[in-house]
Amino acid sequence: MGVADDALSRQRRDRQKKTLEMLTDNERTDIVRYRIDNAQKTIAEVETHIQNQFYNTAANRMYYACYYAASALLIAHKVKTKSHDGVKQMFSLHFIKTGILPTHLSGTYSVLFKQRQSGDYDDMFDNTLESVTELYPKAQELIAAVKEKVDEWLAENKA
Repeated sequence: MGVADDALSRQRRDRQKKTLEMLTDNERTDIVRYRIDNAQKTIAEVETHIQNQFYNTAANRMYYACYYAASALLIAHKVKTKSHDGVKQMFSLHFIKTGILPTHLSGTYSVLFKQRQSGDYDDMFDNTLESVTELYPKAQELIAAVKEKVDEWLAENKA
């Protein structure tokens, strides 16, 4: 790692320690961009995991891609969360129940949350080809819908 890499790593750690209220507008914008970009990179991994029959990993990556997208939108709008369950609840409260995003996306997020939890932690549970191929286009739709709202926010804030 070079000096610039060390400085960038230090800068990232410092940002993570800050609470949402303490972030500058530029820092918040950087985090929002980073998370929505990470959502897109993560969802792109899923097809390979499905092809390799790593169905629990595919479900995990779909969930995390949606988590990154949802958290990007929440951060953009200064909505605080402290946990994965908090992201799920605040995403629904601020963007689904208000009609900003379609209601079925809340169901998609909830199913992905459950499938990821089960695949990661439950004994004798495995996601299947059928379950992940059914969820994959729904996860892509959620990310696309959230990215559209994030892009609108970025444009409105000239970020």
